[in-house]
Amino acid sequence: MTRALRQAPESAGAIGIAAASPATETSGQDTHPREISGAITAARDALLKLQQADGHWCFMLEADCTIPAEYILWTHFTGELEPEIERKLAARLRAKQASHGGWPLYEGGDLDISCSVKVYYALKLVGDDPNAPHMRRAREAILAQGGGARANVFTRLALAMFSQIPWRGVPFIPVEIMLLPRWFPFHLSKVSYWSRTVMVPLAILYSLKAQAQNPRNVHIQELFTVPPEQERHYFPVRSRLNKILLSVERTARLLEPLIPSMLRRRALKKAETWFTERLNGEDGLGGIFPAMVNAHESLILLGYSPDHPWRVQAKKALQNLVIEEKNSASCQPCLSPIWDTGLAALALQETEGGHTTAPVIRALDWLKERQILEQSGDWQVQHPNLKGGGWAFQYNNSYYPDLDDTALVAWSMDQAATPERYGEAIGRACDWLCGMQSRNGGFAAFESDNTHYYLNEIPFADHGALLDPPTADVTARCIVLLGRLNKPQYAETLQRALDYLRREQEPNGSWFGRWGTNYIYGTWSALTALEQANIDPQEGFIRKAVEWLKQVQRLDGGWGEDNYSYFDSSLAGRYQESTPVHTAWALLALMAVGEANSEAVKKGIAYLLQIQQEDGLWDHPAFNAPGFPRVFYLKYHGYDKFFPLWALARYRNHLNRQC
Repeated sequence: MTRALRQAPESAGAIGIAAASPATETSGQDTHPREISGAITAARDALLKLQQADGHWCFMLEADCTIPAEYILWTHFTGELEPEIERKLAARLRAKQASHGGWPLYEGGDLDISCSVKVYYALKLVGDDPNAPHMRRAREAILAQGGGARANVFTRLALAMFSQIPWRGVPFIPVEIMLLPRWFPFHLSKVSYWSRTVMVPLAILYSLKAQAQNPRNVHIQELFTVPPEQERHYFPVRSRLNKILLSVERTARLLEPLIPSMLRRRALKKAETWFTERLNGEDGLGGIFPAMVNAHESLILLGYSPDHPWRVQAKKALQNLVIEEKNSASCQPCLSPIWDTGLAALALQETEGGHTTAPVIRALDWLKERQILEQSGDWQVQHPNLKGGGWAFQYNNSYYPDLDDTALVAWSMDQAATPERYGEAIGRACDWLCGMQSRNGGFAAFESDNTHYYLNEIPFADHGALLDPPTADVTARCIVLLGRLNKPQYAETLQRALDYLRREQEPNGSWFGRWGTNYIYGTWSALTALEQANIDPQEGFIRKAVEWLKQVQRLDGGWGEDNYSYFDSSLAGRYQESTPVHTAWALLALMAVGEANSEAVKKGIAYLLQIQQEDGLWDHPAFNAPGFPRVFYLKYHGYDKFFPLWALARYRNHLNRQC
């Protein structure tokens, strides 16, 4: 790649302090405690003003332009157009077009052909002239990348439903997968929750060969270098196993006409029952946009009337994701209130030196009411005798509690030191987490032992994110909780998790960040966990992590990391500029292992103070998390609000303890 930020990652370890510009280099001198306290007060007050009346926080969760484009495609699939929302979504899509002519997966990224094809189609659906300059530039950029046939599976599925490519251009997803036994190489229980919720209604759409209403009869044949009916290379070979599975799929596709109609009806009914049981009201199937779209469209194909409660709820769930402004609008991939509230609570607890004030109590009480205790969940397939005790990521998603959220919320509740109020909730959370530990000692986000890696080679899984294996960052959050509690019944689980975490350390000393960008996030997660588990910070593997963080610190005192580090690990901890979120993660990591008095921390604190805004908060356009590494990225707008506050407060508390 040739982008400048990849060629010249400006960090002290990369180019040397001597190369620093006097205007940008940050001094390591001690910052006056009064200045730090003033910054903390301003940030705390600003964060409290954003708290909802019932005690929770929920910030915007921004994705790339694929999601708003898909919203427009969805309305044209159903024929239930929303002209005003379309106009505003289109305005945002035009504004987000990059200098390369297409649309990236994250701010400052390279053109992504799948995203760009969908955005181009969405803009044409709402009436943009294909000869307009922005459309011409987009078309030229897409064609230069090989055209629409090079788009990923999900984009090609949408194009097939709009009759832009033949159905042979998409993977074979017969609804009969619902009838496969658990011992079969493919089974729903062997893939992640997000894959299940997307695939089941999608199998209905595929098997019934869904056709979009497309009321304006808009096509995008100009995006193909070869006419779609003549294209013979929709499926590039990714590996030897993928080549074998492609051959198996082609054979199975030829046999589809021989499937007995009775068997298909039975499979359709089972798929319908499965996803309608999990519709989740106005919070939507799985709480995630792609599954919600597929569910609503499947209800239409299955004959549900527009006024049927399920169809009304499914539509409302999608509309709830839209954030509308005066002249533009965006569409979120899901909502993040539990995660946002837990992190905000932890940051505010730090501002009070570990004490829990009334606003945090209101937040924790709100969270307590949403603990998933007795409801059914897919995790029970693997653990039928395990009692519930988790929290979801969204407002409601009872089938899919999240281990990361659960550990985070229980951590804050434990820090509140009111066992009579939260003790039972913490105990149920810990018991559930321990029961969800994978055999290798790690913890995943939603599943246990979801490690059937061969499934990532099936033609459908070109995104490489079909599974939910254990990760260092989620494991670290579980270690934090279990280490804080330090109870005998959790000792074995804790030790196995610590052993896993040590094995996952990268050769350079960092840890990979599955759910945050990237190695800085993973290293913050790991070092925080090791602190709470009382691991000696002088151990060699911890010092190696400290040295890595210091090496990638930038000359202005901050830290940053490019999302392209998911493609190229040489960019671990490096970016074209510092960001407040990465700086806060690095500072919290260093302070967790005894580095609060180091020059690196002093410079990082000075950087955060320097870039604090007049409203007391911080903001930066960089995306700070992957939904799925390499294919889908996010910006948590709350991260700029609570992580820098948390870091400053921790540093201030350290100074106070020294006095």
